[in-house]
Amino acid sequence: MRSPESQPCRPFAIVCVVAGLAIAGCGDATAERQAEVAERGAQVMPFDLEASTHTFTETADGGFQVVTADDPAGETQIQLIREHLSDERDNFSNGDFDDPARIHGHDMPGVAALAAGYRAITVTYTEVPAGAQLQYSTERADLIDAIHAWFDRQIMDHGSHARAGS
Repeated sequence: MRSPESQPCRPFAIVCVVAGLAIAGCGDATAERQAEVAERGAQVMPFDLEASTHTFTETADGGFQVVTADDPAGETQIQLIREHLSDERDNFSNGDFDDPARIHGHDMPGVAALAAGYRAITVTYTEVPAGAQLQYSTERADLIDAIHAWFDRQIMDHGSHARAGS
């Protein structure tokens, strides 16, 4: 007989199954939301969402947001991505998170905390092959959590156009 400590964590397993079923049942709602986000994104982002990929990598002090053109020879897309992320770096460094809110909704997880705590966040722009990246770093645990929540929502909302990095 196994000791209680070696028993599987049944409550956790049940929660995982229920969460999985809930997510599976939301497929149509998720697809609808992703279509709405793509439509609003086309009004805010100058590059083609269908021709680019967003990668969000969480780190211990914040994270990296990388946007690249799917075609590494697509000079126009690359330039539009770079201009947009450079502008967003300036906006975010001044506490202006209106663009993500316009795309994802004003109740987007993390945005209010990021806008309120922007002075404690360093946002760095760097060009990468076929695009650009923004690095977000802070020493404040609440803002790190906000960055991670913000990244998670973007990955969910952008669907096939976004992914989690490693």
